[in-house]
Amino acid sequence: MQTVEQVLTAATDSVTLINDINSGTHDVENMTQEEINNLVQRNVDHLEIILAYEPSDENDETPDVVGDSSDKSSYTDAIATGKTYITDNS
Repeated sequence: MQTVEQVLTAATDSVTLINDINSGTHDVENMTQEEINNLVQRNVDHLEIILAYEPSDENDETPDVVGDSSDKSSYTDAIATGKTYITDNS
């Protein structure tokens, strides 16, 4: 069973990717803008799914990301950044 910390640590890769694409530091040289936008969208979707994790009942081993009080601003900021990037580059 994964902990909230493990789930969020794994999601940091999506945050980094979105921020690096937005700042121009991720290598997208051989990609079309549509491919880049799709990559950003997949990572935005991944973060939104992760942030919605919560157990359905006491037997559900899903980590309770929703109920966890840790700072999730880097994830929500990356979601906003990704959505803006896609809008600006469509």
